[in-house]
Amino acid sequence: MKSVPTAWRWAFVILIAVVALAVAVWPRGDDRGPSVTTTAVQGGPASVSDGQRAAAALADCPRPGDPTGRPPTPAAGPLAGITLECLADGRPVDLGEALAGRPALVNLWAYWCEPCARELPALQQFSARAGSALTVMTVHSDPDEGKAMARLRDLDVHLPGAQDGAGKVRTAVRAPAVLPVSVLVRADGSIAKVVVRPFDTADDVAATVAQELGVRV
Repeated sequence: MKSVPTAWRWAFVILIAVVALAVAVWPRGDDRGPSVTTTAVQGGPASVSDGQRAAAALADCPRPGDPTGRPPTPAAGPLAGITLECLADGRPVDLGEALAGRPALVNLWAYWCEPCARELPALQQFSARAGSALTVMTVHSDPDEGKAMARLRDLDVHLPGAQDGAGKVRTAVRAPAVLPVSVLVRADGSIAKVVVRPFDTADDVAATVAQELGVRV
């Protein structure tokens, strides 16, 4: 029997090596990498801790009902049925129910908005003057709740607020996609005015509220 030529032997060895390499790199069903969706979720804003909420020391969100014991006023208007997360404690709050029965100023803002940062202290000063005559509430209109808490802490603003990263309130009142926006709400839930500008001072807020809602403080 004739021996196999050297060239054929080397060709056979190379063929075996190529087959082995193909088997090694062939994709397997149980060895998949992370999907695009999973990666996006992992990269989203982190949840807010109890410590962050405590450091911000925000006032609790208004709740349905009356301090004197009268039954809650039924929610009406475009804010009825909008449920958000209260920044103070993370609990859900139905915005329409919470504000029903009393005039309100709902301020839409975001942590990155510089005019918002200048306006928020004026809103807090006005709220202190208004007392129980009118509810002042902020609505953070960006998904990053943690940065909202830090911004409010740095500004020393402790108004009741809610988280609205999906822009539910802006859509409901048909406000433009700019910030800040203040929504003046009548006691019956109807919208008196959507103010698309920052307030400069507490007196500025008071003048606008008196003109649009008839509440003078």
